[in-house]
Amino acid sequence: MNLSVSLGPIVSLIAGILILIMPRLLNYIVAIYLIVIGLIGLFGTGSLRL
Repeated sequence: MNLSVSLGPIVSLIAGILILIMPRLLNYIVAIYLIVIGLIGLFGTGSLRL
């Protein structure tokens, strides 16, 4: 059996759980997500696969 797990769904799951536990984290999680996506868009992914 071959099990392949990508990073995106794991990060989303952890972020969702943290938001449920501490709703104030939503602003920080969204801000960090937007910054990371923006940096990946500007500098390209290179060998990074999300």
